[in-house]
Amino acid sequence: MQSRKICSIMAKTERFSSVRLNGSMKLAPLSNAAVDQIKAINIDERQFSSGRNYLSTKITEDNSTYIIRKAKPTHQIIEEQSSMPLKAKINNAGLRSRTHTPTRRNESNELSEGPAMSQGIVKELPDDSKEDVIFDTIFGLRTIELNRPEKYNSLDGSMIRKIIPRLQEWTKSDMANLIIIKGAGSQAFCAGGDVATIAKQNLLGEEGQRISSDFFALEYKLDHLIATYTKPFIALMDGYTMGGGVGLSIHAPIRIATERTTFAMPETSIGFFPDVGASFFLPRLCGALGTYLALTSSRLDGVNAFFTGVATHFIHSSSLYSMEKRLAELRFRDYDSLEERLDLINSTIEEFVTGLPHEQPITIYGERRKAIDRCFSKPTVNDIIAALKVEMSPNEQWAKDTLDAIQKRSPTSVYVAFRQMQIGKKWSILEAFQREHQMATRFMRKSDFNEGVQATLIRKDGKPKWDPASLEEIKPKSRIEEPYFDTRGIEPISFLANKDFKEYPNHKYGLPSEEQVETLVSSKYMNPSNVIEHFIKLTRGKQGVKEKVQDILDRNTVTLAKNGSLLWNEVTY
Repeated sequence: MQSRKICSIMAKTERFSSVRLNGSMKLAPLSNAAVDQIKAINIDERQFSSGRNYLSTKITEDNSTYIIRKAKPTHQIIEEQSSMPLKAKINNAGLRSRTHTPTRRNESNELSEGPAMSQGIVKELPDDSKEDVIFDTIFGLRTIELNRPEKYNSLDGSMIRKIIPRLQEWTKSDMANLIIIKGAGSQAFCAGGDVATIAKQNLLGEEGQRISSDFFALEYKLDHLIATYTKPFIALMDGYTMGGGVGLSIHAPIRIATERTTFAMPETSIGFFPDVGASFFLPRLCGALGTYLALTSSRLDGVNAFFTGVATHFIHSSSLYSMEKRLAELRFRDYDSLEERLDLINSTIEEFVTGLPHEQPITIYGERRKAIDRCFSKPTVNDIIAALKVEMSPNEQWAKDTLDAIQKRSPTSVYVAFRQMQIGKKWSILEAFQREHQMATRFMRKSDFNEGVQATLIRKDGKPKWDPASLEEIKPKSRIEEPYFDTRGIEPISFLANKDFKEYPNHKYGLPSEEQVETLVSSKYMNPSNVIEHFIKLTRGKQGVKEKVQDILDRNTVTLAKNGSLLWNEVTY
């Protein structure tokens, strides 16, 4: 067995030949071969040790493994001079949420392997693939590129096990100013998780179901880390952004849609529920939009993702490369707060706005939007179904299509998702992910998820056999959704960041919300032009503000004949 010794390179030693052994003051030279080996090492941020001002790596000589430490300034010099992108060795759908055994010191100060893993350590597995995530460095910009374009960049455990350590390390690096996550190719940012593998695992019984549950725990840890990240985080939602891809993007303070964006939460169509933090995000959308998207799996193109608040910006895809280069050049003062940094990033992104495309009209507005609120604000699933059945022109065809979509979904999933939207607005971000993990674990033990994935992705016949088979079979008193919200018997997640909130702290860069407009209208006597002008000035002329505020006013206010001022109209359905 190889022995392991700690070696610290002296700060002023040019040839790296003098080292401290095992923490003592005695200097011991290394051989010339070892010196050459040290010089050849390409040290990067992955080797920077938390809480210490040195970098470490290992070499082996004469059956001894030496842990070499270098001062942090050396690391910074190497990083600035390095122009080669860093590639993560990832891919495979190995879904187990394993963790790396921590290194411990014994009494002789040698390194030994501990029997248990620290909750904050996530590392790759030996069988993880090599090229499905690419990390790159451009000045102060760090990019994460999901690199499985042949699978629409679907997310698996291997990818997560590479992204988490990088995000953790970048929080400690003074050189990393902002993070961008994106997808390879032109078709997808990330079209979801690798649910086909998960469904196959579930068929193996309790052990397979446990592994699936572990995957969701790992995924939600990453999503929560993004939601609470301490540096500016930007998601490029260019292409399909669904399921697991929503979890990687929706909690970022800056979310950029393009003309190629397709957003959806399709979980109810495969016998699951809107997860990855949708319990937190969707209920906080304006009106009944969140419930509508959760129950129907309706898709939003780029313009409508922007208009509804799913995205904060709309940029043409041809401008993304130039925008990235410009963002990489940004410099922040050490004392700038996260909000101040995001403000600068926001104004920089606005430089690349070229207008909304005419071929993608805004559809979630006006009478359509009124119909969504009218139908999906009802107190029960049965009431929603009844409301859709009586919806009249000009939304009659929309109502029929929407009703047909809901009736094709898993009845159990529809009831669970509806209950989730009702109570999710009260959950904190930590509670949302914790409760979703409990729900996901219970779904792994039921048949609808496996059947939905089989029918959609494996058999591909589109004819799942749900249990129960239809919404009509569910009696109101059966409370079919309740077992999925039972918190007993499922071990809670230990998150990587101990941060929590009830409202997103930096989600202010999108179009104005109905709540913002209502607050202004209710506090002052203003006419429509005054209100629109106020928000245009507040957002520094942001595209889409005029159209969004005008739509909110048209649906929710009346103009007083006496003085032309607005009165907010409290609509109840």
